Amino acid sequence: MASQQLRERLVSIVGPDGLLDDPYDLLVYEYDASDEAIAGSHQPDFVVLPTTSEQVAEVVRIAREFNVVVTPRGAGTGLAGGAIASQGGIMVVLTRMTKILEVNYLDRYAVVEPGLINLDLSVKTSPDGYFFAPDPSSQKACTIGGNVANNSGGPHCLKYGVTSNHILGLEVVLPSGELIWVGGSAPETPGYDLTGVMVGSEGTIGIVTKAMVRLTRNPEDINVLMAPFPTIESASGAVSSIIAAGILPAALEMMDALTIEAVETAFNAGYPRDAGAVLLIEIDGLREAVAESTEEIVTICKQHDAKEVRVATSQAERDLFWQGRKAAFGAMGRLTKNYYLQDTVVPRTKLPQTLKRVDEISRDYDLKIANVFHAGDGNLHPLILFDRYKPGDLEKVLNAGTEMLHYCVDVGGAISGEHGIGLEKKDHLTMMYSTDDLAAMAGLKQSFDPTQYFNPDKVLPSGSGCGEIDSLKEHARWEKMGIHVV
Repeated sequence: MASQQLRERLVSIVGPDGLLDDPYDLLVYEYDASDEAIAGSHQPDFVVLPTTSEQVAEVVRIAREFNVVVTPRGAGTGLAGGAIASQGGIMVVLTRMTKILEVNYLDRYAVVEPGLINLDLSVKTSPDGYFFAPDPSSQKACTIGGNVANNSGGPHCLKYGVTSNHILGLEVVLPSGELIWVGGSAPETPGYDLTGVMVGSEGTIGIVTKAMVRLTRNPEDINVLMAPFPTIESASGAVSSIIAAGILPAALEMMDALTIEAVETAFNAGYPRDAGAVLLIEIDGLREAVAESTEEIVTICKQHDAKEVRVATSQAERDLFWQGRKAAFGAMGRLTKNYYLQDTVVPRTKLPQTLKRVDEISRDYDLKIANVFHAGDGNLHPLILFDRYKPGDLEKVLNAGTEMLHYCVDVGGAISGEHGIGLEKKDHLTMMYSTDDLAAMAGLKQSFDPTQYFNPDKVLPSGSGCGEIDSLKEHARWEKMGIHVV
């Protein structure tokens, strides 16, 4: 009876075509782009597709009234299980909220709805000389609301920064159902940085319904270079030398031999199949500066044994180079039935030794690992290839992935560079943070969401919920006294 009443109330807000509850319709919302074998699949009880901020707020208020959990979702391209309804309930899917509400070139910002596809904003503004800089590899499909939730990066974050560097303000629905605005177009705002709190919170403390985003001027000139190297070590050496020379590329990407094999089979992007690794380098800025940096990069790459350095001579060639890089994950289907994508980051100077360790883990576990990543800022994306139906493979993959994370943290890195924590990595946060640290984070979550209804089971480790904060702190004190707590 309660379920039927809830359904009727939701339909009264979003209309009959804005609610899904047939099990077959709900199948597509059981998972996101993370591997189902790792993150699992969970079916929501209801999917609502609102078209306005007010509808989102009203849905949240009704969910609170019926004591039902809420899971926000964009396009579902996330790679950490962050948009999965782990406890059922109501999934709020924002893909019908796609409007560009305002474009202000004088103050260099746009106000957009959360369901707007990332690339669509730049397509709209580029003819007028501006673009939206954050560009995840899934930018043709991912939404800006999802980018805000995960603080997404992308190939160009080396020069331009991740999503948080381009968010000026947000309209947000809180777990109480209140609709608030944080931040704004002013260069600085006083008080607590609530915009910063919301960006990267993965929908656990609020649902973004509008975003004021920074627009960046189109560069005067762009060069894209492709440089094949005999080994991944020589390519890594070139990366370090380019940065050490004071050159800041817009993007500096690396792909290893296994990735090249998959990409060339799928797209014929022009990467030499006999290369041990390829660097894809983009330089942008003033025409004279681009020409000077290009010449210097060519010299550096050749000093590190690059077989050649090709500079794209047309937009079509630039697009083909980038298509190979941005579609590399999908191309892995040419080589394997399944892959587990890790996302971790290390200091740039630790890249060579980290890649060596990844290779050792590959051999230790007898698993092929392809590497395609943002080399310029040390953000690694090892893809562990496996067959989920082969006995023992999944266990090996999880153990191999955990070893990688431990190593990266040990050399000064972090367990995620841009894909978020979600459901997949929440219990790995203990590698980086103390119990007191995690209790403080749980306290922040509690201050916004005391009922723990927003995107439950995400980000914070199991056992760090609001009811266990005092216990966690007590355990930390015991550990400091030498008393081991099991």
